[in-house]
Amino acid sequence: MAATETTDLALGFVAPDFSLPNATEEGTVHAKEVFAGRPTVVVFMCNHCPFVIHVLESFVAFAADCKTRGVDVVAISSNDVANYPQDGFEHMKALATRQGFTFPYLYDESQAVARAYDAACTPDFSVFDRDAKCVYRGQYDGSRPGNDVPVTGDDLRRVVDLLLAGEEVPATGQAPSLGCNIKWKG
Repeated sequence: MAATETTDLALGFVAPDFSLPNATEEGTVHAKEVFAGRPTVVVFMCNHCPFVIHVLESFVAFAADCKTRGVDVVAISSNDVANYPQDGFEHMKALATRQGFTFPYLYDESQAVARAYDAACTPDFSVFDRDAKCVYRGQYDGSRPGNDVPVTGDDLRRVVDLLLAGEEVPATGQAPSLGCNIKWKG
């Protein structure tokens, strides 16, 4: 299983704009609705990646907890569905229903949003503060398929806790996420 890390971007960039169809409910989700003065977690993910599958149950529970605490979560799938049909919109809907997503699962067919965020892997996590500035780009936790480290979400949870406490998120010590590369179109 080949693994790709999150790209090393300077923190502080403002969340790029988007308008994408939502697999969890009818309609389109716009960035201005997601980044509405609340901390926001953005994850680029897909249905078939073993790294996503490994953390998915925990992440869905984490996202539900975030919602109760006033933190938005949005997932975006940008994979090439011509070559990876299991990541298509109907399959996204089915996964979201089966797993009980409480957050939007958006489809980036053009891959423009993934490029705007400089996403590289699935899962690829970014956390934005109330002003939609990126304060974290890194891993969910240190667990990976086969490494016997429990899935806890500790790294992401710590960032959310700091934001909600009004504290600064340290720019140092952020471990990159690791996962399958985004499946770019030819």
